[in-house]
Amino acid sequence: MNKDKKNFNGRIVFCLVLVVLIFVLFVARLFNWQIVNSDQYKEISAQSTSYTEMSDATRGEILDVNGKELAVNKTAYNIVINKIYVKEDSTNDIISTLLDLCALCYTKWVDVLPITVYNDVVEFENDSYNELEYIKGESMLDDEDLVTAEDVLFALAKRYKADNNEDLKRMRDVVSVRYNMEKSGYSYSQAYIFAQNVSQDTVAVVSERTQTIAGVDIRVTNERVIKNGTLIPHILGVVGSLSAEEYEENKDKGYKMNDVIGKFGIEAALEDSLKGQAGTKTITKDENGNIISETESVKAEPGDTVYLTIDSSVQQVANYSLQKNINRARAEGVSTVKNAKASNSKQKSRLGEDCYCGGAVMLSVKDNSVIAAASAPNYDLSKYYDDEYNAWLNTNEHAPMFSRTFNGSFSPGSAFKPCVALAALQEKILLPSTAITCTKHYDYYPKYVVNCMGTHGSIALHNAMTVSCNYYFAETGRRLGATTLYMYAEKFGLGVKTGIEIDESIGVLAGRDSATWYEGNTVQAAIGQSDNTFTPMQLATYTSAIANNGVRYKTHMVRKIVNYERDETVLYNDPKKPEILADAGISKSNMKIVKNAMRSVVTSGTATLVSSYPKAVAAKTGTAENAGSDHAIFVCFAPYNKPEVAVAVVLEHGAKTKYAMYTAMDMMDAYFYDKSVKQVKSKGWGD
Repeated sequence: MNKDKKNFNGRIVFCLVLVVLIFVLFVARLFNWQIVNSDQYKEISAQSTSYTEMSDATRGEILDVNGKELAVNKTAYNIVINKIYVKEDSTNDIISTLLDLCALCYTKWVDVLPITVYNDVVEFENDSYNELEYIKGESMLDDEDLVTAEDVLFALAKRYKADNNEDLKRMRDVVSVRYNMEKSGYSYSQAYIFAQNVSQDTVAVVSERTQTIAGVDIRVTNERVIKNGTLIPHILGVVGSLSAEEYEENKDKGYKMNDVIGKFGIEAALEDSLKGQAGTKTITKDENGNIISETESVKAEPGDTVYLTIDSSVQQVANYSLQKNINRARAEGVSTVKNAKASNSKQKSRLGEDCYCGGAVMLSVKDNSVIAAASAPNYDLSKYYDDEYNAWLNTNEHAPMFSRTFNGSFSPGSAFKPCVALAALQEKILLPSTAITCTKHYDYYPKYVVNCMGTHGSIALHNAMTVSCNYYFAETGRRLGATTLYMYAEKFGLGVKTGIEIDESIGVLAGRDSATWYEGNTVQAAIGQSDNTFTPMQLATYTSAIANNGVRYKTHMVRKIVNYERDETVLYNDPKKPEILADAGISKSNMKIVKNAMRSVVTSGTATLVSSYPKAVAAKTGTAENAGSDHAIFVCFAPYNKPEVAVAVVLEHGAKTKYAMYTAMDMMDAYFYDKSVKQVKSKGWGD
């Protein structure tokens, strides 16, 4: 019995030892797989399973109101490296081969490493601080002690096993590609774009010479093409590669690191509509790394196409006429200054010689859709990514990329007076017949004297508007008070967002937005001075609201959004159903009084230059004091009896309003009479 028991206990011990031994072997095997040879087994695993690869989404196109192409797609070719087909130890050799082929074809490849090698001298590029901080930081080398460019380069070369290359320049280039591969998320599901938009000659050479090199592919993609870079650069915007910050913000929406995204303008504002959805392809390999199947699991969906409200023909005229009349204003200013100095005149500056910039807008009165919106100086959006041109854009003293139309905020001067008149009539502060005696110098507040351009004597609203009497409107503003004044201004679209889809300035409303305020400031605000500053887009919106009897529609520049095939409407802004943002609540009789006075401004007042225009126009001029020459402002709507368009033109430091009027009339010619830019160049207003 004892013998049987001993044998039984022995078997138990044997089994326990066997189990422990198996467990130890299993743990050792796991340690070998996961720690000692983890890279090797990851590679084996990667070659014996399925992967999901994302395809590019086709971006929707942008057209003008008549379907004229603005930003469209063109077939392009990219050289890519697909990790699914590449053995890890051959990556550097593949890169080196592609570098040789690109050199042979004079083709640029994607190079982002901020280190240069020239005659074996290794240096950091200028303005590379942020990139180098990233390279030396925890995400990459995690070594803040690296000081020289050579130290950083060799540390990266060691990381990517490229430090055995005797050619320093070639080592640097291979490292640059490997660095960008890592940074851009190169993986089994995301191929790496080695070179973008290569020529067909390069495609032929690369295709022929890489047939036996696994992982190198030529992919057909879409290149964004801007058809006319100078037409609406401030509106259209561009697309560009995702920054690290943009990727973090958008990766949950399906963006890949090497995707593009709208950077500003319509391209950014309507990114969700334009982008489209990427497709996915499932690729399965056997245990030997051979591809055994490729299946499209999710079909790519192209983005929607956007039709703007912009009329390209009117826009071309607006661009040309605005710049031409800015040049005229400056030329006259320079000549006047020269003559003033020669005659020892008291005023020898601020005569328009500093006029270089401006903005001009035309809206459709029936729905506040933007027909044209010009900003000067203009620039060529198609050259935005040209290094030399971009450097010029960013250093030009007149900031061509800054939109005077949407973001430039200017004192309106006397163009603000119709708002003051409407508020005073509606609040019963005065009657149309109420007379105020103008003695040239309004000094109710001795510290805030308002000077008038004339001595008008006893004057009522109609004539005060016609001759733009500062005395009359200063007193009217005092009676109204600042709060009532800016509340009406808001209803008319001044000092508030207009509703346009792209970025815009809110402007400044005197009193509401002022850091300090005294009662005397109110009389300055009532003549469009003090802290009042508005954008040309706001001034056009305000003028349109007057034409619409105090009703302000949402200003917009998207007519409709359709699918890529353009046979299904996704969104439509119906001109017959405008969105109302505000109603100033002005009676029809009061509106008629002020609009009639604005008509008189043209027939016998400060804008008689426009009286010869074939359509009846109602308008208001403004010259606003500031540092430098006065701003020249002109706002109008036409035809007077049945308004179709509202126009606002601002010449920054333009001094004289006549050039703003010429611009407005050229724009109306393009709208009412279909005059082309060629015709306006041949003979425009003022020629």
